[in-house]
Amino acid sequence: MTLIERSGRFVESSPVQSFISVLIVLNAITLGLQTVPSIIESHGAVLDLFDQLVLIVFVLEIGGKLAWRRLDFFRSGWNIFDFAIVGIALMPASGELSVLRALRILRTLRLMSVVPAMRRVIGALFTAIPGIASVGAIILLLFYVSAVLTTNFFAGTFPEWFGSIGASMYTLFQVMTLESWSMGIVRPVMEQHPWAWVFFVPFILITSFAILNLFIGIIVDAMQSQHALEDGATSHEDALKLQADLVDVKDQLSQIKALLERRS
Repeated sequence: MTLIERSGRFVESSPVQSFISVLIVLNAITLGLQTVPSIIESHGAVLDLFDQLVLIVFVLEIGGKLAWRRLDFFRSGWNIFDFAIVGIALMPASGELSVLRALRILRTLRLMSVVPAMRRVIGALFTAIPGIASVGAIILLLFYVSAVLTTNFFAGTFPEWFGSIGASMYTLFQVMTLESWSMGIVRPVMEQHPWAWVFFVPFILITSFAILNLFIGIIVDAMQSQHALEDGATSHEDALKLQADLVDVKDQLSQIKALLERRS
């Protein structure tokens, strides 16, 4: 086993990744403290030093992975994500680019790639994107049809809420979220149009209680699928590690055998 391979395995080992997680949390806390003027005056230099040390550790971690994996490093979306986050932190942040210092907080997002539970959730969200897009298209279609109807029905009496398709869609979005939908919108409308409940009640039932629950169902299903995929990937990775260990043992035995043959 070469030094680069040993370094790469060391960087990707569980203890090192746990240490990286702790550093990310501590770095997030220190970056928050650097927004307090009194703390900056008293401990600004120490916080800046710690920030630079954390960045050095992150660079060494990414460098170790790159040296071992090489181009295979970029086959993982999480590796690309980590590389981009650390790369942003290395950008110069002086002069006109001083605003980029605020982007240092993006390093906290690395927790999503380091912590397996967070990584599973994000992976599930990406897996659920096609289903979420389909449900979103249904909601958009429903909102457009409802906005045209409400604009025709209520624009004359409530132009601030239903005076245009855009205003109607925003009002209907408020109704869907159940934010002051009854006393704030529907009851005033019903004072002028007593039959308005015929539209609003089915709209709320369809959007708030039916379609939105589809999002939850899609995400839950994606979470289960992602969990199953990760279990399969973990089993495959364990098998590869076992195979690599067996190869190392075989090489060591061959070396011992060759040494014994020389002595004999």
